[in-house]
Amino acid sequence: MRKLIKPARLRPGDKAAAVSLSWGAAGEPDIRWRYELGKKRMEEEFGLRVVEMPHTLAPAKYVSDHPEARAADLMEAFSDKSIRAVFNVIGGSDSIRMLPFLDFSVLRDNPKIFTGYSDGTVTDFFCLHAGLASFYGAHVLNDFGEPGQMHPYTRRMVKRMLFDPSPVGDIETCGMVSRSELPWSEKAQPARRYFVPDTGYRPLRGGVAEGRLLGGCFEVFPDVWELFPPPEEWENVIFFFEVCGTPTEERYRARLRKYGEMGILQRISGLLMGKPLGGPAAERLYDRVTLEVLEEYGRGDLPVLSNASFGHNCPSGIIPMGALARIDCEKGRFSVLENTVV
Repeated sequence: MRKLIKPARLRPGDKAAAVSLSWGAAGEPDIRWRYELGKKRMEEEFGLRVVEMPHTLAPAKYVSDHPEARAADLMEAFSDKSIRAVFNVIGGSDSIRMLPFLDFSVLRDNPKIFTGYSDGTVTDFFCLHAGLASFYGAHVLNDFGEPGQMHPYTRRMVKRMLFDPSPVGDIETCGMVSRSELPWSEKAQPARRYFVPDTGYRPLRGGVAEGRLLGGCFEVFPDVWELFPPPEEWENVIFFFEVCGTPTEERYRARLRKYGEMGILQRISGLLMGKPLGGPAAERLYDRVTLEVLEEYGRGDLPVLSNASFGHNCPSGIIPMGALARIDCEKGRFSVLENTVV
């Protein structure tokens, strides 16, 4: 895999753009409070100056009906030299509709931090296609706008990945997980989310793997197959992914086999899997089917580390696309071996 352009680090006082590239949740009157909470935390806890693009707070139906407006916001945010980072507000289901309206040279010629997960995977792959490193994680609503408080684990990951230009090192799991979703209504919010203890990384195969991180949300990958690097560029890659729901065994197995048919599973050096929603039963299914499919494609030797804290689970970390990393399945460790920002 080719090396990607690293963006400049964030510093207190920097301007950051909030963009609605999929679901226009921030424009919904009953959800706007959560956007304002996330924005307030970004400003007060991280010292950023948050600005909206022209359609960030547009009504959800307008955002849905006008992918060209979403693309224009993304282009404007990257073109504006005063903006140092671009934060996706939330995921959704149709970011790929922006593709015809993008100018990839704008992304390539204006490298800066972009964060997004779930359907934000699409824009992560836009950045990848342009040769720019991005970050899988840190939505305005889901992470900065977490009711009660922003979880300390997520706060540490934001500072470590986006503000610190030194090599990252070991990425610990959180040690706890929330098994329930919170309602979006402000009136229904508890003071804090309920968490239960978690076991941390779960090695499924032995061995140590090094490679550059490439991946995202498992359910979104079919939307970006045309942006996937060719099979030969998956050599020395640690493939990372997480599921946004609780997939059926049949569906998960069929989709994972797709990457064997594409020649990807045969080339990657390791696999890093995020913690699935659905509790222990989902975890057992997820792990078992993964190992069975790898055996089918002759990769029973592949180091696999499961139960990582990123993506849709809460609290969530950040995975830096394109960064050189190591998974050590003998010691149950995941490490990023270089700096993620300059």
